[in-house]
Amino acid sequence: MERTAIKQLIKWKNNPKRKPLIVNGARQVGKTWLLHEFAHKEYAKEAYIYCRKNEAARKVFTQDFDTDRILMALRALSGVDITPGDTLIILDEVQDIPEAIESLKYFCENVPEYHIAVAGSLLGISMHANVSFPVGKVDEINLYPMNFEEFLMAKGEVEMCKVLEARDFDLMTALHDKYIDMLRQYYYVGGMPEAVKENAETGALHEVRRIQKSIISGYIRDFSKHAPKEQVPRIKMVWNSMPSQLFKENKKFIYGALRNGARANDFELAIRWLVDAGLLYKVPRCKKAALPLSIYEDLSAFKLYMLDIGLLGAMADVDPVQIIVNDNAFVEYKGGMTEQYVLQQMTSKGMGPLYYHTSSDSRLEIDFLIQHEGNPLPIEVKASGNVRANSLTQLLENNPDLSAVRYSMLPYKVQGQLTNIPLYAV
Repeated sequence: MERTAIKQLIKWKNNPKRKPLIVNGARQVGKTWLLHEFAHKEYAKEAYIYCRKNEAARKVFTQDFDTDRILMALRALSGVDITPGDTLIILDEVQDIPEAIESLKYFCENVPEYHIAVAGSLLGISMHANVSFPVGKVDEINLYPMNFEEFLMAKGEVEMCKVLEARDFDLMTALHDKYIDMLRQYYYVGGMPEAVKENAETGALHEVRRIQKSIISGYIRDFSKHAPKEQVPRIKMVWNSMPSQLFKENKKFIYGALRNGARANDFELAIRWLVDAGLLYKVPRCKKAALPLSIYEDLSAFKLYMLDIGLLGAMADVDPVQIIVNDNAFVEYKGGMTEQYVLQQMTSKGMGPLYYHTSSDSRLEIDFLIQHEGNPLPIEVKASGNVRANSLTQLLENNPDLSAVRYSMLPYKVQGQLTNIPLYAV
């Protein structure tokens, strides 16, 4: 398999102002695999240390922050002669030794010639008390589930991926049906690397679902392990509500769907914990499609999306026939799966911050709103080729200088202020 994030790692390696690297991401998105692949392709040697339940490694970092001593110990632990420039030091599951994260400050200041990268769950890296995070002393990249292009590459459809990268819309239109078929598969399999690998190698669907449910069970176990004890029941309630929240007409998060009489104050910490852990994405409401978007943010209204579309389908027990075979696969579930897909694609490409927009009277609603090339860019998502959109039409009529994008099943077409882009080309 290939991950486009490896290009970011190569850029990091070649940067003369390089700092120690933290690879952020939720569990099971492929951080360890990516760093191993990076080391294999770009370095002569790899010094790998697995930190979880590793008392020897813990002693190395809890004694002091003498980098010469730490390097000597890492040579002993890894069995690798670590030398500047040609060795990648990898500290994996680093959240289990928070002092190792703190030590990166001293690697930056004292031995910047050494290449060190750490990987760990956001559940741990961002949530340790009494540990000084090395602000300004590290580089960071975010790793997400595999996006649609990476899925195509894993499935051996390299040429289809190249067409998307080249933005060759004429050729995309000629291959429209094949892209739709692959997009259906991606809706079901999603982007969790283990699920993608199984599907790419065997074509399995039911085994993919078993893998997805196993990942979900692992996340739920993590709630009890990492979250404040008093928040665990509320975290589970928010997490379990996600399919019903996304498969309703109005995607705005509704506290009342959790339990009767539920209030924002009751679940604010639970939602923040899930977002900080990288398991949910929060998209706040923007009250006005004008710059800067941040000053029009409505803190009381937001949408929540899942980490991965495949996991969303697994939580809802969506039958593969409904996605892989049926013609109505993209319009079922009130467009929730399609919005989830578009959110993932945009996030994987660094687009953001993301908002959605509704007017004060709620008569006008735009699925996503971003700042793009110095202008607000409304984005409408349609699950099929039925693209009647009173809200978007009204917004563009009221703002003749505004441009907009519509993602749907229709081929690429520019219509005045509106650019139609097929969903597989997000």
